Amino acid sequence: MWSYKLMLEMDEETAKKVKKYAAISGWFFIALGLIGLIFPVFMSFSTLIMVAYTMIVMGVIAGWLTFKSNPKDWAGWLKSFVLFMVGVLMLVYPMHGIAAIGLLFVIYFFTDAFASFGLLFSHKPEKGWWLWLINALASLALGVIVLIGWPFNSLVIVGLLVGISFLLDGVALIVGSKALDTKL
Repeated sequence: MWSYKLMLEMDEETAKKVKKYAAISGWFFIALGLIGLIFPVFMSFSTLIMVAYTMIVMGVIAGWLTFKSNPKDWAGWLKSFVLFMVGVLMLVYPMHGIAAIGLLFVIYFFTDAFASFGLLFSHKPEKGWWLWLINALASLALGVIVLIGWPFNSLVIVGLLVGISFLLDGVALIVGSKALDTKL
């Protein structure tokens, strides 16, 4: 996402655009994060609905693509069926779906921590590098917390943790956009 080397090579016009859209995105992430912190159950169900409908749509698209490209491809039909059915089952059994999302978020938070550590090391000498460290450590801690409370605390914890992650990502984006001031 943020590479100090790329920021140095960026022309002034591109830097202005990146700064503007990073700041807008950052404030949007902060707003979503606050919603998740204030209404964690709402954020959990919102996350479930988004994931379920995405899977349903992708199942339909995969089925259409299989039909158009190779209707005898049983693996393509199986993929579309599984995507579609998992999305439907998540909507029919939302508590099980939220528990499954909780487990997926363990993987997400561990991956986010790994990526944030990478960003930290690419930014270390620059202003605001320590926010990537906070983001990385927080994501790592969030992954452990979800894993320990899973599946019983998933209804509340998924929304809270998504909110916290969005909030920290938003702060990191805003600080990153401010780091472009030296480029402008």
